[in-house]
Amino acid sequence: MADPFEVRMRFTSQLQHLNASTTSAQKAAHYALKYRDMDEDLHSCILEQIEKNSMNNRANIMYFIEHLCELAQKENHVEFVRMVQRDILRLVDAVAPVDGSGAANVKVARRVLQGLQAKGILIAQTIEEIEIILQTRDILPKGSDSSALAPTLDTSATAHDPLATPRSANANGVTRPDKREIEQRIEEDRERHKRLRENIWAVPADSAAEFQKILADEGEVTEEDLIASADEAAERNMRCYF
Repeated sequence: MADPFEVRMRFTSQLQHLNASTTSAQKAAHYALKYRDMDEDLHSCILEQIEKNSMNNRANIMYFIEHLCELAQKENHVEFVRMVQRDILRLVDAVAPVDGSGAANVKVARRVLQGLQAKGILIAQTIEEIEIILQTRDILPKGSDSSALAPTLDTSATAHDPLATPRSANANGVTRPDKREIEQRIEEDRERHKRLRENIWAVPADSAAEFQKILADEGEVTEEDLIASADEAAERNMRCYF
């Protein structure tokens, strides 16, 4: 039997290193299902990490939650799904906080919520109630202006850790992401949009079956159909000639 502490530490590490790729989310989801007997503990890891890490990481964890619920449904382990349903408001509050610091994550929350609804995990009423909350969180914090957004050095972290990356805070006390986090977010959003476009243009696997169904519905081609088709072709050729 695996050591619960080691399982928790490895899962926590996977959550902290999630990125925009589907592979990283699926890997963490498979790991969670592998140790499904510790589902409550692993779910507590998700809550802990989504409430304490950077906004970029919180967005990645939110996308991961959708993968986890989808896999849990396929493997008939609905406990993970039930815990997400129970704590969905807490998860949304973490990924898009009321102070406006996660305004960039509001779209992330909406996309994941829509995905969970499409998979039958969340009902429409829940989505509508959360949407009312999100409408107040995709704007800058009240009182913010151009001067308030000008970064001022936040030395609270570097005072105790000289190796920590300096972060900036605006006048209303909301911590701003540093340049590296902004660049990382732009790159990850670009990757997600690229994957979304690929999914839109992907040809469904059952397209051949659909084509065969259309042929079956039309019935067999008779000699009269062939004659009518030939007459239509001849008429089109005459029009082109003149």
